[in-house]
Amino acid sequence: MHTILTLLLSASVSLVVGFIWYNPKVFGTIWMKESGVSEEKIKGGNMLLTMIMAFIYAFFISFVLQFLVIHQMGANSATMGIKGVDPSVLKNYMDAYGNTYRTFKHGALHGFITGLFLCLPVIGVGALFERRSWKYTLIAGGYWIITCMLMGGIICQMM
Repeated sequence: MHTILTLLLSASVSLVVGFIWYNPKVFGTIWMKESGVSEEKIKGGNMLLTMIMAFIYAFFISFVLQFLVIHQMGANSATMGIKGVDPSVLKNYMDAYGNTYRTFKHGALHGFITGLFLCLPVIGVGALFERRSWKYTLIAGGYWIITCMLMGGIICQMM
């Protein structure tokens, strides 16, 4: 249960950061111009459905981030289901290193790396083919870098 609550909290960060990041006083006005979206088009959509789907997608990202920001997840998965592996190997590892690198700072570092080297390139490739500007790419990519940093920090600290 603790894991699900942590992932839900982490996913909610994407909405909070989005409300700030895409506010007209921050990057919202530039983003609308660069993406070709008008206020009328935004207001004409189903905002509740948009927020629900954004939260669900953020939850998916949180789910994957736990494997990227917590080193112990890799040790656990490396020994699962392998015939002949003595279960005490994982227990000994976890006894020795179970809480190593389990800080907000460390999770934020791995979140930053994920945002910079995974999210930004994914957005960048899409932006290239959609003929969007570098401003759009940096705004959307920057949002995911900051969001992944915070999500990774929360996940690493709380799980």
